[in-house]
Amino acid sequence: MFYFHGKKDKDFCLVTDPDLHINGHFIGKKSTKGRDFTWVQSIGILFGPNQLYIGANKVSDWHDTTDYMHIQLNGQDVIIPTGDSETWLSSETGVSIKRVGPANAIVLEIAGSFKVTARVVPITQEESRIHGYDIMSDDCFAHLELGFKFNSLSSSVNGVLGQTYAPGYRTQVKMGAPMPIMGGNHKFSSSHLFSTDCAVSRFGLNHDADELDDLPMVACGGDSGARGMVCKR
Repeated sequence: MFYFHGKKDKDFCLVTDPDLHINGHFIGKKSTKGRDFTWVQSIGILFGPNQLYIGANKVSDWHDTTDYMHIQLNGQDVIIPTGDSETWLSSETGVSIKRVGPANAIVLEIAGSFKVTARVVPITQEESRIHGYDIMSDDCFAHLELGFKFNSLSSSVNGVLGQTYAPGYRTQVKMGAPMPIMGGNHKFSSSHLFSTDCAVSRFGLNHDADELDDLPMVACGGDSGARGMVCKR
């Protein structure tokens, strides 16, 4: 487990591989205690010629039954029928999206490639009070809790999460610390959500001979008391 703070209102590469690139857009609040509080508001997924957006709309008053998730495929809004297990399919791109519950939770999959689980959640007033987030009533900082499952990645994979899958990877995080922090903002910073211009970008490059198969699930999102994105295998 480790934390990656990034920086509020900036974009960072989460995974980059020859056929797949995922960036995250971070929102946040200034903190008087050191690092800013940050959360992932949206992700931009590039696969082949396609661009897929999953994001949380800005919300003031949260209602569990209202859907605050916004999804776009190649710039067009994706409208999923309401209701648990309702599914939307794109035969052209191979994308399938299924609702998990009536609102704010989906499972997105491209068969044989990857799966993403995404849930929109707010920062509650009680959480704000306990952890000193200073969240105001005009914005509950709705953000994404994410899970990733990759069917195959090349051995050159990189990114905040992607690097941990590379053969021979050795973490630089101090795992004995109460809050182990992954640095490297300069390496993973992207100019916008669908940009592949981070320093470690692999998107569009030639494949390595080896591929990594049957990879474990990684979960990313907020955590009680956390400042930044927490990632766990």
